[in-house]
Amino acid sequence: MVSSTKLKSVDFYRKIPRDLTEASLSGAGLSIVAALFMMFLFGMELSSYLEVNTTTAVIVDKSSDGDFLRIDFNISFPALSCEFASVDVSDVLGTNRLNITKTIRKFPIDPHLRSTGAEFHSGLALHNINHGEETKEEFPDGAIPLTSASFEALSHHFPILVVNFNAPWCYWSNRLKPAWEKAANIIKQRYDPEADGRVLLGNVDCTEEPALCKRNHIQGYPSIRIFRKGSDLREDHGHHEHESYYGDRDTDSIVKMVEGLVAPIHPETHKVALEGKSNDTVKNLKKAPVTGGCRVEGYVRVKKVPGNLVISAHSGAHSFDSSQMNMSHVVSHLSFGRMISPRLLTDMKRLLPYLGLSHDRLDGKAFINQHEFGANVTIEHYLQIVKTEVITRRSGQEHSLIEEYEYTAHSSVAQTYYLPVAKFHFELSPMQILITENPKSFSHFITNLCAIIGGVFTVAGILDSIFHNTVRLIKKVELGKNI
Repeated sequence: MVSSTKLKSVDFYRKIPRDLTEASLSGAGLSIVAALFMMFLFGMELSSYLEVNTTTAVIVDKSSDGDFLRIDFNISFPALSCEFASVDVSDVLGTNRLNITKTIRKFPIDPHLRSTGAEFHSGLALHNINHGEETKEEFPDGAIPLTSASFEALSHHFPILVVNFNAPWCYWSNRLKPAWEKAANIIKQRYDPEADGRVLLGNVDCTEEPALCKRNHIQGYPSIRIFRKGSDLREDHGHHEHESYYGDRDTDSIVKMVEGLVAPIHPETHKVALEGKSNDTVKNLKKAPVTGGCRVEGYVRVKKVPGNLVISAHSGAHSFDSSQMNMSHVVSHLSFGRMISPRLLTDMKRLLPYLGLSHDRLDGKAFINQHEFGANVTIEHYLQIVKTEVITRRSGQEHSLIEEYEYTAHSSVAQTYYLPVAKFHFELSPMQILITENPKSFSHFITNLCAIIGGVFTVAGILDSIFHNTVRLIKKVELGKNI
């Protein structure tokens, strides 16, 4: 058995009897100063422990979010009709997706970017249109040539006015002409304009009547519009209301469409019957855009290779006058990857110096062509994208906090021989910015805390001993002089 006396011999902290100790004012003052200094150093060390140090590195992209990248956008085109607005995606690997509609929404807007109607659904205009057999047979003109003056008069006279807006240079207009004139003659025989007076078919040459076509927002040729007596009042943002026909363009289909429009109208009173239009007629008719602009919003998924996001006028059965196309646009939003919510950025204020500065570089910017660049102008944006990722180390393991794609943008205009477009060329960097958070360990904090307490206590004790011995020495010297 080891005796208690032997155990006491290894005591590092031997005690001095209280009777042999003496308190002093200098020691009390130094103790207070030492305690305050220890509290100050403790606060500094705690602040340092709670603060997260970050290191930034540029490494080869090792993305874990797959091979596809999401592009979110909201872009307004004051002079592009929703009828023909098309979103296309292509890349260097040969991917070429035309007229994406599944994740895209279109809303008609006026020149001031204000919405003028509900969402425009273009599904009716996408199917293959039957034009009938091509023929060189000449038919007598059954449709009435219309001018601005005669259009206004006849649209108020006939309950139904069906107008073919066309251009002589247009292939599709010339393809439609035989079937249209033949159908117009059939309708004229069945529904005499003077005796019956319910319907009239007309033609508008947009090269001769550009103001009339512009007033009705005609951008593609041919465009078949249906005007109803009394429905062309300026009620919706000051624009005429009418319908567009998106059905087949052979003679039988046109005649069937017109008969469906005429059927509900009483031949004598010219009042519409209660049953209204037939279902067969309705499915090929759609309210025409009351303005010439369109807001295109939604998202697309693209491969992580250089590619293009293109917005332009597109149709498989219409022609466009490229000299009249204006692809001016305002970018309300354009971003890549998953969007970081403002709330998350607010909660993680320490990341603000590193994130949220360039992920929406084009937001709020307008690219307007006031014809100072001439005709056939394509507006291009060159976007270089780099990924930024923030990771933190906890319990010896790395955890991803945020992944964000930021980009730089350079824009230019270029004249083209082809149809003008708005093009966003994107290219991802093979490198990524890696921001690593390095929190301090708790053991490091405790070690420093012990060092502060022990160090201050020891230094204060030494200073007190030096001060006390100095005072005693001075008193002894003075006492010797007095003797």
